[in-house]
Amino acid sequence: MGTDWKIGGTYFESCNCDMVCPCVFTSAPTEGDCKVLVAWHIDEGDYGGVSLDGLNVVLAAYSPGHMLETPWQIALYLDESANEAQQQALTMIYGGQAGGHMAGFGELIGEVVGMKSAAIEYQANGRQRSLKINGIAEAAIEGIPGFDGSDVVVRNHPVGIAPDHPAAVAKSEKLRYQDYGFDWELSGKNGLYSPFAYQGP
Repeated sequence: MGTDWKIGGTYFESCNCDMVCPCVFTSAPTEGDCKVLVAWHIDEGDYGGVSLDGLNVVLAAYSPGHMLETPWQIALYLDESANEAQQQALTMIYGGQAGGHMAGFGELIGEVVGMKSAAIEYQANGRQRSLKINGIAEAAIEGIPGFDGSDVVVRNHPVGIAPDHPAAVAKSEKLRYQDYGFDWELSGKNGLYSPFAYQGP
């Protein structure tokens, strides 16, 4: 029997695909490969009695082909304000060992190129989302208003970070990432954001 846990908050992602990212519909990426940054802010979280409230996590992932057919290389960044118990809990959850939604991505990962603690700045304001890790990563997206002024959303997509929640469609203002031999810099591409809720085992 595993440790009981649950976390919830907001997330966003930005990648090099054109809007809306075809990968979430199980199609091939726009440019033949996928470069994506995903950021989570945990509003409320508990892992076997360890509070995870207020912590941030960032994932950088690269797939040289179709994301469901080509193994990913990933790097994981955990909030440096987390204490040792919190770091271990986040590692278990986002590494997939604790079960839950993230465990489903395990079979897609070919290599974990690195994991480290970092000062992660995560901001959510209206339709705007941004993250920053000094010297490593920076991303900013803004949601697209629909015909009636409300969010344009994707519902029930088969490949999603938070499939239980409609994802608002956004355009990236910037995406930069330099670490572990990767060097990405782009703008005007895909973004998605929504609430999220995970639990396990």
